[in-house]
Amino acid sequence: MIWVCVGSAAKTVVPEYLRGWEEPELPRPAGVGGAKNPDSCGEATMSVKAFELVCLVERELLASPLAPGDKSRPQQLLRIESLECCGHNLYLGSSDGCIHRFHFEEKTSPPGQTTFTASRQLQRTLPGPRKPVTELRAASALHRLLVLCDNVISLADMSSLEPVAAAGARIKGATAFTLNENPASGGDPFSVELCLISAKRRAIQIFLVYEDRVQIVKEVVTPEQPCSLAADGHFLCLALTTQYIIMNYSTGSSQDLFPYNSEEKQPIVKRISRQEFLLAGPGGLGMFATVAGISQRAPVRWSENVIGAAVCFPYVVALDEEFITVHSMLDQQKKQTLPFKDGHILQDFEGRLIATTSNGVYVLTLIPLENQIQDLLIGRRVEEALVLAKGARRNIPKERFQVMYRRILQQAGFIQFAQLQFSEAKELFRSSHLDVRELISLYPFLLPTSSTFARCHPPLHEYADLNQLTQGDQEKIVKCKLFLMSYLNEIRSTEVTNGYKEDVDTALLKLYAEANHDSLLDLLVSENSCILTDCATWLEKHRKYYALGLLYRCNSQDAAALQLWVKIVDGDLQDTTRTDLFEYIVDFLTFCMDQDLVWKYSEWVLQKSEQLGVEIFTRRPSEQQQKNGFIPDDVLNCLKKYPKALLKYLEHLVLDTGMQKEQYHTHLAVLYLDEVLRLKSLSLECCEELPELQIKLRRLLQQSDLYRVHLLLDKIKNSDLHLERSILYGKLEEHDKALNILVHQLKDFAAAEEYCLWNSERKDCPYRQRLFHLLLSVYLNPDSPEDALQVAGVDLLNKHSSEFNVTQVLRLLPETWSVQLLAPFLAGSVRESIHNKAMAQLSVGLAKTENLVYKHEKLKIRGHPIIVSDKKLCQICQTPFSEPAFVRYPNGIIVHTHCAANRHMNPNMAHVSRT
Repeated sequence: MIWVCVGSAAKTVVPEYLRGWEEPELPRPAGVGGAKNPDSCGEATMSVKAFELVCLVERELLASPLAPGDKSRPQQLLRIESLECCGHNLYLGSSDGCIHRFHFEEKTSPPGQTTFTASRQLQRTLPGPRKPVTELRAASALHRLLVLCDNVISLADMSSLEPVAAAGARIKGATAFTLNENPASGGDPFSVELCLISAKRRAIQIFLVYEDRVQIVKEVVTPEQPCSLAADGHFLCLALTTQYIIMNYSTGSSQDLFPYNSEEKQPIVKRISRQEFLLAGPGGLGMFATVAGISQRAPVRWSENVIGAAVCFPYVVALDEEFITVHSMLDQQKKQTLPFKDGHILQDFEGRLIATTSNGVYVLTLIPLENQIQDLLIGRRVEEALVLAKGARRNIPKERFQVMYRRILQQAGFIQFAQLQFSEAKELFRSSHLDVRELISLYPFLLPTSSTFARCHPPLHEYADLNQLTQGDQEKIVKCKLFLMSYLNEIRSTEVTNGYKEDVDTALLKLYAEANHDSLLDLLVSENSCILTDCATWLEKHRKYYALGLLYRCNSQDAAALQLWVKIVDGDLQDTTRTDLFEYIVDFLTFCMDQDLVWKYSEWVLQKSEQLGVEIFTRRPSEQQQKNGFIPDDVLNCLKKYPKALLKYLEHLVLDTGMQKEQYHTHLAVLYLDEVLRLKSLSLECCEELPELQIKLRRLLQQSDLYRVHLLLDKIKNSDLHLERSILYGKLEEHDKALNILVHQLKDFAAAEEYCLWNSERKDCPYRQRLFHLLLSVYLNPDSPEDALQVAGVDLLNKHSSEFNVTQVLRLLPETWSVQLLAPFLAGSVRESIHNKAMAQLSVGLAKTENLVYKHEKLKIRGHPIIVSDKKLCQICQTPFSEPAFVRYPNGIIVHTHCAANRHMNPNMAHVSRT
């Protein structure tokens, strides 16, 4: 908020938020208007009881004292015109030119009630005409009382009230004055700075006041006649005839604030803090202004007829002829109205507010802010309480404030909670670091039975439990429980729960179980601190058996968990939480480290499903198999009653892990074979398992070299498994028998070719040629002169021409075969022969080139002479050479031949050249 001033033609800039404001009609307390007693205070109306009005000086003490024995006239009450308070001394200036000094004591009773006891000490009549004493100010450093009476400022002793008789101790022609509590003069400790309004000219005069004299320092001319003033440093805040201004008396510069009409209302100018003033503004507003001409606070709205004002943070107190009103500087709201008939003076004396009527003196005692805040909280006025609590920071020591403010936030949180304002309550709880057990304790049975928690004293709220808070309303109870779920879930991993995480997690589990909430399982599968005994009972009560198993599991009681889950699967317990619980048990056993537990329940699982049961062993990580005692032989012994599981496990050992052990390969082959024979014996035309099983058997017989071939041959010798028998003959290197079966019995020429290929894998070229020649001889056997065999022979030659020796083939071929028939074979053979010859020539050329390179290197070495004499020493044994034979290393070092042969003597030398 800014006021702009340019020279004498200053234009007032009215802040936007002040425009259009209208003064509301002040409430008039019942019974006040007709009060005949001018000192009657009646009943106060309030939203906050911020002050209590307490009588400071009893009415009897304000009566004018009579001369001894004079009872002819009644005592007259003082008509108070001014007052001053310094310590426990009260000075009153009366309308008859007298100064009265009272001494008072303040007492506070245990309930917090403040009372005052005053006694009259002295009365002094000022010399001269008996005019009203309009101003009193105490200069305690000088032990002087400054008195304004009949436009003359004089000095008096504070104790005896005797006027200072020195000629230079009086100032004439003053209409009002003030003391500068923040003097810019630098501070002579034996003087005070006084600023007065001159009655003779439009000017402000600055004086220094000493014990027995006064000294004028400066006179500043003002644009209009001043009516009221306040001072701070070099700055004066003045109420002129038509406006308020800020003036720097050191430089003479001034800044207009805002206009007012002194004829219509009494101006108010109060210094309230360093470089800040309170003014009676237009439209019934109490305005704040700094020495810079700006306002850092929003205005308060008071009566148009205010005659006095004071500040007792965080309140502005205003006085008119009928009321004392209290306004908050924090939210600008009127908080209290005290009826005060014929109000006359309101002043602040170092935090003590004193108000007077024309013949009564009262103190406005501030109710402790903590009490005010508690009253607001009792009235459920949370926002006002929090605003007041924040504002109280400057009045309360830091540590005490932090404790108080945290408690206020917690109380406010419970009030919001009781009103189902959950988001507001949550923020208040979190910001106040509430011990969450205070909240949990409202919910019956949620805290663990072992908890030693006791609510804080005095209590944060008035509720025994949730039922009392909601008055049994089930809908509200459900909402409160949902809130607690959400809140506990948010804070359980934060520092808020340090020290009582068990209580939080236990309460959260109970809420989830009671509400059948999906997050129950998430809580149990994550790291948690749920107390087992409490939670187990609760889960059983709500039939959450699967969750109870998870609770046992996270407490390392796997056996108890499995026992529960097995009962659920068997139907002994009813819990539909997981429809795939059986599969979950299999997974659990698969990764379980407890060997005894796995063996115990694997039988149960296998009885339910061999296919899934065997996964306990096949899916177990291989590094855990031997480590945890799951030896394959033991597993096989366990699975012998379950043929399907046994087959799956052997497939896992042989095919998946590649275990090279004869008994496993043989066992798997026998199982395959027995099952194939069994299925064939059933004569089922549409058996889908048989083809797949035969493929598995053939693949195993082809790829494995570890099974017992003769055992398998004996088992299938009387069966029609010809292809399998041929594979077995191939393993025995009896290729002629194998090929005869394939060619003559099965007449499967493609299988015969495939036989030659897979049998010659990882073998040398002659071996492969031998197999193909053997197959060709079977095709061309004169004892079986079938056309189909000869066609197969031609196809074999033309398709695999590179696998044959042409010379041997030509000897086998019938003379009746034409060249055209064998053209692809002959062309491929010739091409292969030419290719082989070219490759051989290329290899020879490369070898000759490499040899030539080596010879060149040798010549280069021999190109430099090496001189050896009996004076040259061997670099290893350091003895001279006795014969011309030596060894020279590439780096030029020469050593004896026997030293070079002894490699351990020169391990870092290599690649020598011998000469």
